[in-house]
Amino acid sequence: MIHHNLFLIGDVHGCYHTFRELLGHWRPQEELLVQTGDLVDRGRFGPECVQLALELEQQYPGRTVFLRGNHEHEMLKHFGPTGPNPAWLGWGGRATVQQYQGRPDLLQQHLSWLRQRPFTWENDYVLVSHAGFADTEAPLDAENMDGVLWRRGPLRNVGRRQVVGHTPTATGAPTFEAAANALYIDTGACFGRNLSALRLSFTGDLLGEVLIPTSLLDIVLT
Repeated sequence: MIHHNLFLIGDVHGCYHTFRELLGHWRPQEELLVQTGDLVDRGRFGPECVQLALELEQQYPGRTVFLRGNHEHEMLKHFGPTGPNPAWLGWGGRATVQQYQGRPDLLQQHLSWLRQRPFTWENDYVLVSHAGFADTEAPLDAENMDGVLWRRGPLRNVGRRQVVGHTPTATGAPTFEAAANALYIDTGACFGRNLSALRLSFTGDLLGEVLIPTSLLDIVLT
């Protein structure tokens, strides 16, 4: 079995042009792409980011993994049987709803794809999730996804290297928390900082990083 290196991308949040530029650094023949979720909301191009991810999955079967983030999770609630979801609308969803306006077929296609997104990717050495495995009894409890979708704060040391997004780093660069052996790779693209990727070996060794400054085409300046 061939063990490929990993190309791990943080939260995109609708930053389509920045996402495309970062993908130019991915080596599909050598690396498995794993993205930590939150493709949508806040930036100007949520639907385009989802479409690009969907097309990459089709173009490179078995070479990409796009995880579910809390923003996709709440988006699915909004458009699901329990919707609407006012909380989601208030922290990024309203822009996403507007971006899908007049595109009902695209919305349904994307919702179907987003429902299939896994919460984690892992091997014997690396565990990737949106927010990380926290000190909760059951991080993957379907009734309470706090441990992998929402947690901000200390993560548990799970005996493997964790890679997470969700909590933007203050520096605009990936950070490492030694106690939990955790790498944080949401580097605030939607806030005008950077969209980042880390290269890891199959066994979790850091091989390099790529930081792409957010394109001003992608964000609304405030």
